[in-house]
Amino acid sequence: MAYYAGIDLGTTNSAIATWDGSALKLWKSPEQNDVTPSAIYFDRRGRYVGKRAYDLVPQDRSKSATLFKRLMGTTTPINISGQDSVTPEWCSAEILKTLFAYLPEEVRSQVQGTVITVPAAFNQMQKDATLQAAEMAGIGAVTLMQEPVAAVMSVMRARSSNGTFIIYDLGGGTLDVAIAEGLNGRVSLQAHGGIEMCGGRDWDRAIVANIVRPWLERTFDLPEDAPTNPAYRKLFAKLDMASEKAKIELSSRGEAVILLSEVEIGLQDQNGAEIYLDIPLGKEQLDQLIEDKLKDSIESVRETMSKAHLSSQDVDRVVFVGGPTQYKTVRDKVAFELGLPGALDVNPMTAVAEGAAIFAESVDWGSQRKGRKATRGSVSAGSALAISFNYIARTPDIKSKLVVKAQGTVAAGSEFQVDSLETGWSSGRQTLKDGASVELTLSRLGENEFKVFVFDPSGSPIALENDRITIARTAAAIDSIPASHSIGIASLEKAGGQPVMSWLVRAGDPLPKKGTMNFLAGEAIKAGSQNSLDFKIWEGEIASPVMDNRWVGSLRIPGSELEQGVIAKGAELICEYEVSDSGNVMLEVTVPSVGGSFKTGHNLYSRQESGIDYSAVGQQVHEEAERQLSRLDEIAEKIDDPQIDRAREKLDQALAASTDDGNPEQSKEAMDRVQDAKKLIAKIRDANLKTIRQMELDSVVEFFDNYVREHAKPSEETQFDNAVRSAKRAIDNNDSSFENYLSDLCGKNWDILWRQDSFVIQRFQWLSKSPHLFTDKAQFRQLVGIGQKAAEDDDMHKLREAVLLMDSIRIHIGGDDGMSEGANIIVA
Repeated sequence: MAYYAGIDLGTTNSAIATWDGSALKLWKSPEQNDVTPSAIYFDRRGRYVGKRAYDLVPQDRSKSATLFKRLMGTTTPINISGQDSVTPEWCSAEILKTLFAYLPEEVRSQVQGTVITVPAAFNQMQKDATLQAAEMAGIGAVTLMQEPVAAVMSVMRARSSNGTFIIYDLGGGTLDVAIAEGLNGRVSLQAHGGIEMCGGRDWDRAIVANIVRPWLERTFDLPEDAPTNPAYRKLFAKLDMASEKAKIELSSRGEAVILLSEVEIGLQDQNGAEIYLDIPLGKEQLDQLIEDKLKDSIESVRETMSKAHLSSQDVDRVVFVGGPTQYKTVRDKVAFELGLPGALDVNPMTAVAEGAAIFAESVDWGSQRKGRKATRGSVSAGSALAISFNYIARTPDIKSKLVVKAQGTVAAGSEFQVDSLETGWSSGRQTLKDGASVELTLSRLGENEFKVFVFDPSGSPIALENDRITIARTAAAIDSIPASHSIGIASLEKAGGQPVMSWLVRAGDPLPKKGTMNFLAGEAIKAGSQNSLDFKIWEGEIASPVMDNRWVGSLRIPGSELEQGVIAKGAELICEYEVSDSGNVMLEVTVPSVGGSFKTGHNLYSRQESGIDYSAVGQQVHEEAERQLSRLDEIAEKIDDPQIDRAREKLDQALAASTDDGNPEQSKEAMDRVQDAKKLIAKIRDANLKTIRQMELDSVVEFFDNYVREHAKPSEETQFDNAVRSAKRAIDNNDSSFENYLSDLCGKNWDILWRQDSFVIQRFQWLSKSPHLFTDKAQFRQLVGIGQKAAEDDDMHKLREAVLLMDSIRIHIGGDDGMSEGANIIVA
């Protein structure tokens, strides 16, 4: 028997289920729990995964790994005392292996494929990291799907009534929202969205920060550095766990106590008093702590409804999924604010894994791209008869239609008949002609077998080469899945022009999607050279500047991979792309002039270029937040827009969360808030384009007058001033060429300054004092040494080389200061 597996790889808990086409089974842990904690613990006896690890974490958090899902797709190390640091992907692989081991051997050996769920808010890097974890776990054929889509599948199986509903999936780490319309077991996903850093884990942190730690400071004499003091590490490792347990208890009762005895803690304060926890936690306290997060989540639901152009009057109910939704306040607040009835159609803890298993059966695991199985089938009667029988091969309905297709003339009096091989049902003899049809009853979930008979005018049977039909009655079927992010290629709108986004897919577009785009080479690439044509991929909604989006990676066509010849400037580049159900991107670029083809692997993503170590990037995120806040302040002086306050709030949150380099979770959250602010600033720019263009032009001119004009040649001054006048005319005429003029002006500023030795020295000094901008510390130190030696020897050529290389390898969180590489492909 064939089985299909679904895995909910969660931030705090994970689960696995299988589906054989008719029966769904959730596989419990050895402790007979539906879910397994996403926790790993090391001690001298070995490694523990799951419930045992979770119970051991309070003993010594430094020996544990938890919440690593929030760091997937980054280069942030998971540091474990006494062990080599591991990656979030390695940790996730351990969870996957543990879950898969729950399956009996006779089931595990017959699993055709496994669907692993990811939040809708996951970006390309995070999705690729999840696939890498699955590969490390060695669990066979794998593909991904968004968690809200899996939840929708589970809801449709549990409750097949027609209507439109919202999935509100609040987990330990993320919020996912989906809006779906169900009709006779078939579901159409209207839109989905969510928040990447919003979940039960944030509640735990709020309880510790606002209730537990203040109580400890009032009750005991602790040193000021207690949270980082090694003597008290054991205490603070236990606070999160105690708070989480009290929070869960509060979900089923009106009150709880955050409780740890003196024996469990085993520590004394500075006066020798035994430390303990005995802190009442009331519903009102927790409600107040989670209020802002709940507001954010409700706003996310409204944004998703807006994408689908729906109001509350168009929706029947909101369905709650995820552990935190078991807290009644969440359900009541969300339902009240949306003006919708709330429902618990499915088990909130296991719905995602179960829906993923159901979806896994619809995947064509034999195909390289792992697309979905065909919904239509056809069998040919063979060479003796030019007849085929076409039918719906996969459907959630209890009926499937079979239609006769005749290529030529059918002898009058010919008949056909279809019989069920399971129930004995028969259609009886029907007239055989083009367009004749029969409705087949599907008696069971899974595969239903039928046999076709054809009779000549005398009533004698005609032997058929193919006479068997298999139709799968599915638990639920889903049509196209909307893309959760816009993804595009950075390209020049014309030679020497401004980088723009050539969109492969826009947020909300139906997936899967494939297509072809044509580009032109922006520069010549010789065989054997180190130069390359770069198809740079960005994820986000911001049309300009492109760099305010999230960097994904690139498909490079280097000269070193050309056997001979030259890709001439202006040469045709044919880019075929495919975006899968899960949002993964695959590219293949053909260059007719050299007869070459270049493609990505299973997914487009560059770990080396995109990965960020969030344990060491707090300062950089802080600097970027301040830069965006300064940009916002300038806008606020000229423009009155309600989005300004929202963007400022996001940046203030980022500044508050980015101060601790030792907390990668907070740095990641701060980074997301900065990205949210950039999206809002882009909307403000679009709504006030003329005013902001003038501000941008004024800023470039002011910089030239204050710092550059004194170094410019007379001809350069004239060129700059002429370009300013052209840019001003573009503003007045609302001409899209303004961005090209602005880019050209910034480039002139940079070119003139780059000639000045003093500027190069200043830039080197800035870079050498910014180790937080570099992932590879060894390479950073090496380049600093080269630069210092060049400066001492007054070798400006060598110093410029060092500065260029340092700028090329440093992390770019946002903004373009003139050093970042531009696009070198042109929209055809």
